[in-house]
Amino acid sequence: MNPVSPLDSIYFINLPEDFKLSSQAMHLDTTIPLPVQKKDSDAPGTFDMKELTQEQILAGLLTVMAYDPKHEHILYYRSILKSARPDIKKELMEAAILKAKNEDWELAEEIFRGLRGFDPEDMITVLNMALFFDQRADSYRRSGLIDDANAYDEDAQNYYREALEAEPPMPDAFFNAGFFNLKKRKYGEAKDNFETYLALTCDISDEELGENGLYKKNRAQELINDISNRNMEDDHFKAAYDFISNGEEEKGLEEIRLFIQKNPHVWNAWFMLGWGLRKLGRFEDAKAAFEKALTCDSGDTSDTYNELAICLLETGDLAGAKKILEKALAKDSENTKIISNLGYVALKEGNPAVAASYFQTVLEIDPDDKIAAMELLKLEV
Repeated sequence: MNPVSPLDSIYFINLPEDFKLSSQAMHLDTTIPLPVQKKDSDAPGTFDMKELTQEQILAGLLTVMAYDPKHEHILYYRSILKSARPDIKKELMEAAILKAKNEDWELAEEIFRGLRGFDPEDMITVLNMALFFDQRADSYRRSGLIDDANAYDEDAQNYYREALEAEPPMPDAFFNAGFFNLKKRKYGEAKDNFETYLALTCDISDEELGENGLYKKNRAQELINDISNRNMEDDHFKAAYDFISNGEEEKGLEEIRLFIQKNPHVWNAWFMLGWGLRKLGRFEDAKAAFEKALTCDSGDTSDTYNELAICLLETGDLAGAKKILEKALAKDSENTKIISNLGYVALKEGNPAVAASYFQTVLEIDPDDKIAAMELLKLEV
């Protein structure tokens, strides 16, 4: 049975006054209880001081850092870690980033939390935690775990907010927060983030910025121009997104139509109109909106094709849906939403074996995709 809390996986022990791990081991204050990680083989009441290892102590300390950072002896515990592992921050950051890259989310989060508890003032850790939760939310959303994704987005937003308040300011915090707000369709806030990034880097030479820094400056300016040119800071646009996101589609449609009257060539607006109409089950009208989005500058995105295909699928145009999904897949070959929808087309065509191959492909890309797993299970019954 898993422990109720990660803190249940540690002991707090009192060391004998003459205790030593080895002649080279760290010095420990025997008057302060020490957290040590339980071994998997430990049965209740079987702890043997003679078998205690330095690794158990370090693991126990990191668990306290992660889950009880206000512990009364936290300063002492930090001093042990600093003494035992002078490069502990670098080691932990590299480990956390690697685990996140491999989507080992639980362990990555534990390491990040340990880092935060070890050095609460380090704003680089705060920014990396914002990025971590941002990426985790995207992964869960791709897997159809929408409630979890929204919760991790909220975590990411809280860490971004903290990183944006750092002194001195961190340019990368504003750059990355800009993309987070773009994802949330908060275009005014995204524009502010990118403008602040440019202001913070304007006095840095191209040589100091390097290739990556120059790319970021150019990209930030492109996005500022795009938001301004498309008038995406407009109150009607923002209100439309908020209403549709919260299930008030009719109000959202009113707002986006007001925006389109003044901005008829903005693809995002036609996409939002189609999104609201599709959520209401008005698939023919939604289809027309997505087709209009495709004719606008920059509107031929894989998401637009995918949404159009859903409408075609719902109206019975299987051949049209398949053709559009293949176009979308050519733009985004590992998009699991598109591959899943090809599976649904195959099902409606009466080709369960082909459908199963699509859903299996989804799981190869994202083993946590619950929708694909559920569809495969149905096909096996």
